[in-house]
Amino acid sequence: MAATTHTVTNQPPPLVGYDVFAGDAALTEGVGRYVADVRLDEVREELSTLGKAAGSAHARRWGEQANANPPVLRTHDRYGHRIDEVEFHPAWHRLLGHAVTAGLTGAWGRPDGHVRRTAGFLVWTQAEAGHGCPLSMTHAAVPTLRAEPELAAEWEPLLTSQVYEHELRPVAEKGGALAGMALTEKQGGSDLRALTTRAEPLAAPGEYVLTGHKWFCSAPMSDAFLVLARAPGGLTCFLLPRVLPDGSRNSFRIQRLKDKLGNRSNASAEVEFDGESWARRVGEEGRGVATIIEMVAATRLDCVSASAAVMRQAVAQALHHTAHREAFGDRLIDKPLMRNVLADLALESEAATALALRLAAAYDADTEQDRHFLRLAVPAAKYWVTKRCTPMVTEALECLGGNGYVEESGLPRLLREAPLNSIWEGSGNVQALDVLRAMRREPEALHAFLTEIGAARGADHRLDRAITGMLTELADLEGIEARARRLVERMALVLQGSLLVRHAPSEVADAFCAGRLGGDAGAAFGTLPHTLDLAAVVARARPVAEGED
Repeated sequence: MAATTHTVTNQPPPLVGYDVFAGDAALTEGVGRYVADVRLDEVREELSTLGKAAGSAHARRWGEQANANPPVLRTHDRYGHRIDEVEFHPAWHRLLGHAVTAGLTGAWGRPDGHVRRTAGFLVWTQAEAGHGCPLSMTHAAVPTLRAEPELAAEWEPLLTSQVYEHELRPVAEKGGALAGMALTEKQGGSDLRALTTRAEPLAAPGEYVLTGHKWFCSAPMSDAFLVLARAPGGLTCFLLPRVLPDGSRNSFRIQRLKDKLGNRSNASAEVEFDGESWARRVGEEGRGVATIIEMVAATRLDCVSASAAVMRQAVAQALHHTAHREAFGDRLIDKPLMRNVLADLALESEAATALALRLAAAYDADTEQDRHFLRLAVPAAKYWVTKRCTPMVTEALECLGGNGYVEESGLPRLLREAPLNSIWEGSGNVQALDVLRAMRREPEALHAFLTEIGAARGADHRLDRAITGMLTELADLEGIEARARRLVERMALVLQGSLLVRHAPSEVADAFCAGRLGGDAGAAFGTLPHTLDLAAVVARARPVAEGED
């Protein structure tokens, strides 16, 4: 006789077999807003193809496998030769290869390139977030390398290629390449003025050898790295390849891989340069920070996009679970208090998505006004969106109850990933201080920012009051450094509010302004005014898998 004691009921099916792009109204509308009409059908088809792949069962399995089998450092081969290689699970290569093939390392030369790449990055990151690091570094290296035209001519076609070849060999023999970055050191962290790595010039123009260490080296399996070191003329940027033109290995000593809280599929390393580490100068001596700053800005935008992706996947899982789970006689999604929580999460996700796409569109437009806007908006967005990611994912996990605390749900991996982008490329204080620096040194940046948010002035009284309050804060410079976080938070919120009032459905804009700008909500998610049209906000955000209504 069978020992069956119960039948499994009231358990949601897995959220697979859906189009991550087409099922996200905020994202699809944003793409339609910024992409030129002549290319819109092509871009939508491209993103929908990627979205179906991201929502597939095999992509979900790849993500699980890549995180269950983190990278392994191989310092020596079986004969004792130093090789300094990082070995990844095949699932990692499948994820990264799919992303490269989809064009997620190339935006700078394509029409509407940043919007379509940011949208694609937001979509594909929902399959697995860890491999986004090399995608981001590779994409962001391009504007820095353009400071040295000879290097750019050699490397840019490889970095923007849609060919993925992970083997280490001379780049002249490869159809595509990846780039990493090594900036921070043990004693300095974000204070790059404190770094001690030395660069000694060789006889050949532009060639140096490096001596020193890097406390965090991103994507150590890459083909080349942008590195900061002290040359005779001061802090300078360099390109250090892993394999030399003659096929021999460059001196690139990986000391260990970091044992991180999350992001476990991706390798982050400590590396040493031993005085024989050959590198080529990028830009002028003494101009290292100015040379690499565009790379940092581009990776900060990816931090915003990646956080928006983690948020979107968390709220998608919460909405899917509650739509299929019954409690106390009804579906969870239809319970008034749960609906309030879900709507609040959906607002946070949509605001993050709208902001990421607006920044990408400014990169594409590339007018003087847009460049000034980005100088202030990127660090403000990076500060706020990445900060909101962790509490938002925590609340989404709670919507699943105990099921959300179990690894199989995927929410614990999202929760471990959530704090990452707030730390990488400059933590919260660094971003807030950067906003102050931009306002002091570049008054045009503040003017461009105020022009952007002013486009919605008069459309919502709560947004108008929030803008007035922000301007009052800006007018009072007493103790402004200690108030920097408060100020930047306000700036990010009014920017999100301006975007939603102009572009989102009225029920979304109304709920955001009430809950984020009007002071008519509590500190926790799920405390929005009950008089809002929360059912419409929830319905708009819900993903629908194949075969569902």
